[in-house]
Amino acid sequence: MNSPHPYARELGDFLRARRSRLRPHDVGLEPGGRRKVTGLRREELALLAGLSTDYYQRIEQGREVRPSDDVLDALAGALGLDDKERRHLFTLAHAARRSMPARVNRDPERVPEGTRRLLRVMDTPAVVLGRHLDLLDWNPMAQALLGDPDAYPADRLNMLLLLFDDTLTGERSCPDWERQALDYIGMMRAAVATDPTHPRAAAIVGELSIRSALFRRLWAKHDVRESVSGTKTFRVPGVGDIVLDWDTYPLPGNPGPVMLVFTAGPGSADADRLQLLASLHATRSALANRYLSKKDASVGKLPARQSHHRSTSVSAPPVNATTATR
Repeated sequence: MNSPHPYARELGDFLRARRSRLRPHDVGLEPGGRRKVTGLRREELALLAGLSTDYYQRIEQGREVRPSDDVLDALAGALGLDDKERRHLFTLAHAARRSMPARVNRDPERVPEGTRRLLRVMDTPAVVLGRHLDLLDWNPMAQALLGDPDAYPADRLNMLLLLFDDTLTGERSCPDWERQALDYIGMMRAAVATDPTHPRAAAIVGELSIRSALFRRLWAKHDVRESVSGTKTFRVPGVGDIVLDWDTYPLPGNPGPVMLVFTAGPGSADADRLQLLASLHATRSALANRYLSKKDASVGKLPARQSHHRSTSVSAPPVNATTATR
């Protein structure tokens, strides 16, 4: 028996997850007798969408069916999908119609030189994340706030890997930790929709699915995020709490990397603390470089030039201070 089309399988999983979150009373149906499922039954959703139960079941099972746009519209309406979920549904279904998946660009992700220059002149922390949330580049302010990515193996610098690393993440007791995790999982879901069999995605999702029951539960929700934003409180020794807004900005490419930028309100106490952190970081960096220069000079060597750019697929810098999200 042939393996299911990767996009058809992803489409079926998405529909199943969306169906499971609906209850009969959400759509005006009577629950009836004892139910074996927590969400709608397949036949109930098929009825709402005006489809035969057999046809809908074949879609959900990832079998070789090619639902029309009218059918997709009916399913989106029956499931109560929002705009981004509707786009995700159509992306998966259109890809599943092709007998063979289209060739996807899997060349190493690189940050354009112009984007690298932009990072260096920005006076607020910013990083560039690849399609699978790997860190591709960062600026000195991000290093001051988040820590030095060079201190970690390149293949571990991934937002999801760090977020679910029990040795690095101490803020899971914070009220919105799960929401933050869902934001990044949703971004990964959107990336998987463009290339379900990408080795990097398979490696990250596979590892986390094995070692984290929490990740498995959140991944199974099939929530999708095209871009995310929020607020995060950083507790930095010697500086205090810094409350920053963070937003993601898509960069050229399809799929392309995104720039993650942290900002504070102009003239706010948080902006002052951020500048204090930058000043402290600059002082420490100058002292460290002076020490290295003297050390290298003592053995007749020139100091090595440091670079903040990575050309490999890695992500999200580690946090160098206890943090809380909200």
